[in-house]
Amino acid sequence: QVRLEESGGGLVQAGGSLRLSCVASGSIFSINAMGWYRQHPGKQREFVAAITTRGTSNYADSMKGRFTISGDNAKNTVYLQMISLKPEDTAVYYCAAGGWEVLSGRASAGDYWGQGTQVTVSS
Repeated sequence: QVRLEESGGGLVQAGGSLRLSCVASGSIFSINAMGWYRQHPGKQREFVAAITTRGTSNYADSMKGRFTISGDNAKNTVYLQMISLKPEDTAVYYCAAGGWEVLSGRASAGDYWGQGTQVTVSS
């Protein structure tokens, strides 16, 4: 089993920045990729960005340029730096870990998920 713990969410004004962190623990040897997904109220979870343990990253097209994912294998941690935040970025952000499906944006219930961290961007 893998446990994921997110942190870094909060309330920020439009144009501001936040950095989310996700620490993995447990059977991390089974992980090939970690990433971030988000869910707006009443909508399906959507892919944000992901990164492999070797540093290959992937972004949803709409996130490119404002969001940057990075990882620290020594700390079993993945980060999501978000800049120029917009009110439409308001969502619950979830950390996911698993295989290549996480990298490609197709993480599912079969992968590992954190509890989520709320990001609220005020206008």
